[in-house]
Amino acid sequence: MIREEAQRLAQAFLAATENPNSPGLNPQGFGGVAIEGAQLYFEWHDKEQALECSALIYKFRDAPKPGIVEGFQAEQKAGTDTGGGAVDYEPENKSLFLSRTYTQAPPQTAFIEDMKRLMRASLVWGDEVLDRVASKVFKT
Repeated sequence: MIREEAQRLAQAFLAATENPNSPGLNPQGFGGVAIEGAQLYFEWHDKEQALECSALIYKFRDAPKPGIVEGFQAEQKAGTDTGGGAVDYEPENKSLFLSRTYTQAPPQTAFIEDMKRLMRASLVWGDEVLDRVASKVFKT
């Protein structure tokens, strides 16, 4: 994939979600949108020629307690719907995402559906799965 393809995909998704004037990716290769409680971020990786798409599950105030990230990873391994993404903890911003990376540009309609699915899954993970993981990790 080349950056221009990534840009077109991001713009197509944003236009489909009533953000038609969005540039998609900024000059640094980042973009994003918040829709109905879900937050989706785009990041272009020049070295890998890949577009990373990440739907926020949860932003921690501090580093997560031991076992939390592993609990989410266990949920993924157990087959909980990830919307096509994978559990991704980013320590630099203390955030947990469902992320999906594209190295080949899919058709725009497929990409739009993929992003909607990823965002829907992130809302479930931020609510139901978070509660389930927390209750297992913090049981007294």
